[in-house]
Amino acid sequence: MFNIFKKKKEEPLYDVTNLSVKDLDVGFVFDYDMKSWIVKEVLEYDWGDNNFTREYKVDSGDEVGFLEVEDDDELFIVLSNSISLRKIEEDVAEKIRKKGKSHKKIQFAEETYFLEEESAGYFKSAAKKGDDWEEFITWQYLNEEETRVVSLTQWDEQNIEASAGIVVKPYQISNITPSGN
Repeated sequence: MFNIFKKKKEEPLYDVTNLSVKDLDVGFVFDYDMKSWIVKEVLEYDWGDNNFTREYKVDSGDEVGFLEVEDDDELFIVLSNSISLRKIEEDVAEKIRKKGKSHKKIQFAEETYFLEEESAGYFKSAAKKGDDWEEFITWQYLNEEETRVVSLTQWDEQNIEASAGIVVKPYQISNITPSGN
């Protein structure tokens, strides 16, 4: 019997027959590099001028990483992991702390990376409601072939973090499955 008081089940914000990396959310599973990855957390970045990007904390069981998805006319996807600042040959932390700038190029893992972009923005976990955003500045470096990335992020005067990753083509991420929730 039809019940007008019964709550209608919310429709998903994505097409389950045509999921893409832009549809990822907590609990989603996808395949990349012969591993299945589960999205553990969604992180949001506000770059100003109504420009937002998402990053996903992902876990394959033997590795935890961050999948950055930027949709600026075409998809730019990076899978990265945190690294020690000491692994970068230049003393980037000292220059950032003293001058508020980073180097134009850096050496990491015996490879040269060139400054691609310097950006300031705001960050928060998508799980947090409200306007609890943290301010930061980031420097993104690409290798000569533009297949590898090193990022430096300054959260405050003393707190600087580094990550390194690989540029992922959208077709390399497959079998996207939504959460069972």
